[in-house]
This record gives sequence, structure tokens and C-alpha cells, in this order.
Amino acid sequence: MAARTKARKRALELLFEADQRGLNLGLLLEDRITAPTTQHPLPDYTVTLVRGVLDRWSEINEVLTTYSMGWSLERMPAVDRAMLRLGTWEIVWNDEVPDVVAISEAVVLAQGMSTDESPRFVNGLLARVSEIKATLV
Repeated sequence: MAARTKARKRALELLFEADQRGLNLGLLLEDRITAPTTQHPLPDYTVTLVRGVLDRWSEINEVLTTYSMGWSLERMPAVDRAMLRLGTWEIVWNDEVPDVVAISEAVVLAQGMSTDESPRFVNGLLARVSEIKATLV
């Protein structure tokens, strides 16, 4: 597994954990940086992703709510919400990652970690975000 793929998976796990446990994501991230729960510290790109999502939290949620076609954030599976937040941040605010890569990585994560319908939903919503991103920045 490529380094950025692993970093995305770790970021997804952090977002999901904070959501499910009702924890402050920023505090959870700082705890994991100072006291990792595995042998390996968090990859730098994991930290970049989570901080990026935190910095743009409201904007990301607004984009997802606006373009999810009848799906409120609360109705989405928690893992899908986390993937979509990460993917949206990468597409809109990270110029280092091509949109198609961000979408593809999110879809792969959805295939392995969510429902059977999730990959198609994640792909469609992130593709729409990619189409309209020029209007968001």
C-alpha cells in the first residue's frame, strides 16, 4: 500500500473515531501525535489531511449538504461522511493531489470499509465537487 494511501486510511480512522465517540477531532489528533496508539507515529500526510478538514469543516459540510442530493450528513454512514470530508478537502484545497486521484482513493476506501452502495455514492458526489470546485475557492 502506498504511503499516501495509508495516510488517508489513518486520517479516515481518526475522523470516524471522533465522530463515533463524540470526541473533538482536533484534540484527538493532538493526542495521537503526542502519544501514538501504534508503533508508528502518524504519517505527516495524515496530520495534513485531518488539519485541512478541521480548517475547512464548515465549508466542507456545506458543500456536501448542498450537493448530496437529498442525503443529509446525519443520514450518511459515518465512514462515508469521513471519506467525503477528506475527499472534498483534497479536491478543493490540496493542489498537490489530482482530483481523479482523490476520488479514486476515496472510492477504494469505500469499497473496503463501507456499504455496497457507498463506492458509487462517494464517486458521484466527489465527481460533482470536482466539477464545481472553481466556484468554491
